[in-house]
Amino acid sequence: VACIALHYFRTLKSNNLVYRLVMAQEIIEQADYLYGSGETQKLYQLLIKRKNSENAELLWRLARASRDLAQLSSTTAEDKKALTFEALEFAKKALEKKNSFAAHKWYAICISDVGEYKGIKEKISDAYIIKEHFEKAIQLNPKDATSIHLLGLWCFTFAEMPWYQQKIAALVFEKPPSSTYEEALSYFSKAEEVDPNFYSKNLLMLGITCLKLRNEKMAILWLTKARDHPSHTEEDKRVQKEAQEMLKTLGIKS
Repeated sequence: VACIALHYFRTLKSNNLVYRLVMAQEIIEQADYLYGSGETQKLYQLLIKRKNSENAELLWRLARASRDLAQLSSTTAEDKKALTFEALEFAKKALEKKNSFAAHKWYAICISDVGEYKGIKEKISDAYIIKEHFEKAIQLNPKDATSIHLLGLWCFTFAEMPWYQQKIAALVFEKPPSSTYEEALSYFSKAEEVDPNFYSKNLLMLGITCLKLRNEKMAILWLTKARDHPSHTEEDKRVQKEAQEMLKTLGIKS
């Protein structure tokens, strides 16, 4: 009788695990559909119900959903801050559960976002951690264009760093983070090579970086592509507007 009970218990436990995995996969598929459709609010409502999940694939998607909701123009400043810190917690939990490229990527993104609420010293200190996780994401998945783009953005940020922040960094760190526009351009170009036209902002950053390097011809090419890129999100619309305004200053009419 004891053997039968043990077998029944094991079978029940196994069936329960399979059921949870199937359910999680169904939610992930639904979440990916909503994300692709730009349904930010619906996606967040779907995933926040699973905030206590142990599934890393659900957790990093929840971090992304919290972050995307924080970025909406309709989100209040108070809610934006709460969602930004919430996103970091979910990303951290996802990374603790699984060493995946997506978990590393979203952990780095969320640390960067939280930096908006920190001082310059802390932000510069976090920069090393952010870069490390983007590099780890690329190492785990060299075909993820977004991670490559984000590392390019990291390089561009430090190439652009104002002199007073450079002074603070030099006082605090023996070797402060630094980069160049050439390095940023190499990552933006690599991201485009891996997945052409995957992201309107990568096109915009290619244009902006080319301008920084005084290559107006290539800048116009990339800015035109950014302007003409289909817009599915608020960010796409902002990118289109910025690209169009920059083209106007270069004497290019729409």
